[in-house]
Amino acid sequence: MFRLWAKEWKDNRMVRDTTICDDSADTRTHKIFGALEKACYEFDLGKPIWLDSTINEFKRHAKARFYQDSFVETIDFDYLEIQIIEE
Repeated sequence: MFRLWAKEWKDNRMVRDTTICDDSADTRTHKIFGALEKACYEFDLGKPIWLDSTINEFKRHAKARFYQDSFVETIDFDYLEIQIIEE
């Protein structure tokens, strides 16, 4: 089972979080993008842009942070963090 944990952080505190589970036969990349889309829908956010620094961080740690520069609209938190917790 694939599980992705999405968290919103503001002032070094977690504001809200969700866990997205995916049992489909999709590729890992499709599961990540699908889970991120579901988390953003749940948080009522636009989908963030994957910057080069975000991609590199995700490749190294299976964790990524999306700051204001990754979003088109203004966000009311410091960053959105995603982390793969089970594959």
